[in-house]
Amino acid sequence: MYWTLELASKLEDAPWPANKDELIDFAIRSGAPMEVVENLQELEDDGEMFDSIEDIWPDYPDKDDFFFNEEEY
Repeated sequence: MYWTLELASKLEDAPWPANKDELIDFAIRSGAPMEVVENLQELEDDGEMFDSIEDIWPDYPDKDDFFFNEEEY
């Protein structure tokens, strides 16, 4: 399983919190690349609810990880 910013961005509008099956269904219905569906299928299915992409990909960068100063623009 591998995640990139582009792949993870396909789940930004997912119905959080969601379980594995709901995320797979969302990815398929929204036309996400097959890599997203394959990554989600590789998740352990213990009935756990995921609150955000960070629960799936702990290294997902947030706004603080970028050096873009919004006040400059």
